[in-house]
Amino acid sequence: MKFTIITPLLVMGVFILLPNVYGETINQNMEGSMDVQITHPDQSIVGRTVSISILIKNNGWEDKKDISFILTSQDNSMIPVSKNSIVIDKLFQGGSYGGNVDFKISSDSNPGVHFLNVKYSQVLVSNNKDPQEPIFHDIAIPIILKKEPRVMIHANIPEAIFASAEFPFIVEIVSEDIEIKNVNIEIVPPSDIQFRGETSHSFSTIQKNSPVTVTSRIISPIKEVNAEYKLPFEIKVTYTDDMGEEKRESQIVSTVLRPRTFMELTIDGGIWVGNFFIAPYISIGTIIGIPAGAIISLLIRKSQKSAKKTIKKK
Repeated sequence: MKFTIITPLLVMGVFILLPNVYGETINQNMEGSMDVQITHPDQSIVGRTVSISILIKNNGWEDKKDISFILTSQDNSMIPVSKNSIVIDKLFQGGSYGGNVDFKISSDSNPGVHFLNVKYSQVLVSNNKDPQEPIFHDIAIPIILKKEPRVMIHANIPEAIFASAEFPFIVEIVSEDIEIKNVNIEIVPPSDIQFRGETSHSFSTIQKNSPVTVTSRIISPIKEVNAEYKLPFEIKVTYTDDMGEEKRESQIVSTVLRPRTFMELTIDGGIWVGNFFIAPYISIGTIIGIPAGAIISLLIRKSQKSAKKTIKKK
């Protein structure tokens, strides 16, 4: 069978880019200082194709021959695209060889961990003249299979808001399994809620496991309320997946519109006193309602502790 010998320098130049594509690497040291590196995705989606990359280096003093890698799926969940093996007639001292084997994920595969079994064999040529008995090794490659790629929506909004104020509304989108394209994020607020900033955001591409965040600000109604009301917001995400199909995801998040207390404290040091806001800078945190009496009590206690420390020093 025809094969290609690649110099070690060239192999390193080709394989140095693989970590961005593949998920895991298995390293094995075989008899006669044969170093085997198998690079594979840690997970894949039903209906997709996965590529298993194999690199072998003969770091020993003797030649090797009849080297082979035969890959099989234990439960037929992964089907070879064209071949399921790599065969090398001979690998001289210091030689290297690299190749790929592609598998299609069967459409009826169950979600979970599946294994590809790699049966490795080689013949050591003693003193580069006398072939020895072949040796065999089995290597298991685990791959997690999923039915559908996951696009996650994470929303960070205040648990409660009150009238005549602004509050942050932050949405994060994460594509866990694939790169997605033509992404549109739309925030649909209740009819009596306005936004400062855009409620629709578009992205040409979102990379796998690269979160994208959009930030807006809720403008609450001017009219004060006498009771608590639940306010639902819908977040809609549309995108094109890696198979060219249009997909949709959505999530409902809620906050509570409640009456304003006399004094409101923000987590960044701002204070609402009635309708008047005092802050060292613009509040971006969740608003927490604290009765005025509690604030005054804390200030009195702090003043008393400071007075006691002064008396002790004297």
